[in-house]
Amino acid sequence: MPPSEAERLAGSLMSRGTTLACAESCTGGLIGAALTDVPGASEFFLGSAVTYSNDAKEKVLGVSHDTLMSHGAVSEETVREMARGATELYGADHAIAVTGIAGPGGATPGKPVGLVYVAVTDGPRIVVSRNLFEGDRASVRRQTVSTALTMMLEMSEGRL
Repeated sequence: MPPSEAERLAGSLMSRGTTLACAESCTGGLIGAALTDVPGASEFFLGSAVTYSNDAKEKVLGVSHDTLMSHGAVSEETVREMARGATELYGADHAIAVTGIAGPGGATPGKPVGLVYVAVTDGPRIVVSRNLFEGDRASVRRQTVSTALTMMLEMSEGRL
């Protein structure tokens, strides 16, 4: 069986001696779970903050109240601040952050179910992708995890 996305990312981070933290909203810890399924995860994975509420995003990650009020929890601006906050909270070299609407409810005008922002950072750079995933709640969450791990792998290897 070929290595999973999490295993490939783990190998990349461990070979470089770098660390990773996460800030998760719509995935509720699934990225952290995927990473800790990899033997030796403690060599690179520092932790994941599941900040589902706006209040938690502010208090735990330092996301600006103004950002949340102006752009909403599901926005490029918010996910950027979440990624920065995770890096600072854990003292990590890299971070992954995700925020989105997994459904079935929660959609608003301009923000449909399946809209997910993923951010990855290596400290100086933050790269964000806006995604519109299809399927039920579980499918949106799975697609988010896969996209986040792939983006972080690409950044770790210098391809993003």
